[in-house]
Amino acid sequence: MSFLLVDNGTTAVAEGLRVAPWIRGCGIAKALQKFCLDNLRSYHPKTTRIRFTGSNETPPTIRRCQQVHSKSVISVQIPYDQMEEKIKLLEQRLESVGERRPVVALGPSEVLHLFKEPSLPTEGLLPNGLLIQSWVPLSTHRSNLELLLRRGVAWFYSQPLDSRSECAIQFSTSDSLYTHQEPSEPYPVPLLHSSSLPSPSTLSCGFLSLGTPPFPVPLGDGIHRFDIDLFGTDPISAQTHVLHQLIEMQRVLPSGANVVCYLFAEKILSPELTQFFQGLEPFYEVTEQQVFEREV
Repeated sequence: MSFLLVDNGTTAVAEGLRVAPWIRGCGIAKALQKFCLDNLRSYHPKTTRIRFTGSNETPPTIRRCQQVHSKSVISVQIPYDQMEEKIKLLEQRLESVGERRPVVALGPSEVLHLFKEPSLPTEGLLPNGLLIQSWVPLSTHRSNLELLLRRGVAWFYSQPLDSRSECAIQFSTSDSLYTHQEPSEPYPVPLLHSSSLPSPSTLSCGFLSLGTPPFPVPLGDGIHRFDIDLFGTDPISAQTHVLHQLIEMQRVLPSGANVVCYLFAEKILSPELTQFFQGLEPFYEVTEQQVFEREV
């Protein structure tokens, strides 16, 4: 078990607690937690809060903490030689849904600007103010955003379809490197990279996704894991972001690598996303992500 210090050192995110099934219930997890907590209190006295993440198989020692949020987890396998075929399938499914929100790829300055206001009203987009990246629950503190930027996370954002809405974010394209278009056969063109600084007060009305750079995992020869985190509740936007994240993942994926994709989304989106992934091979492991919190 280890801790990642976030929120400028005031919060610790617990990582890596694993106990073999045959010794569960023997007090091992409790003893490990006590040892780590004692060290945390001794060496980091200004840390006042701990966050844990768990699944539908979370041990009781963690479930007794306060649960602050939960999301659905959908996972699929995509062999390298079927990658283009599966992305094409998802693209075709989106062609029939009609008008979609434009997707913008955000650079570091745009990401930091979106969240720079302490009073940012993100409840509609980030329940309990949590930006959960993979299994790491973070606040939108600048140091946390900088951590994700260093990790190479891909940030995509959509604003409402109604450009007249007070929730709409205006992006200037005068300095953009790319011109945005919706997906068309065989693949979408590169996404718009905004060069303007949108108003942070409008963020709660949009849709946000984060894509973790694919990394190798010990699930078989050449298998890489790819995580997509969705923030928002609009099903069409969710499907559109999934498609664009997969295309961006394919661009950086090592040649010949097979992929296990984990999708983290609000539970209300689970039926639509499960249907969207019909035709892709499920990878059954966990189906729920839970976030817990406790005082040190």
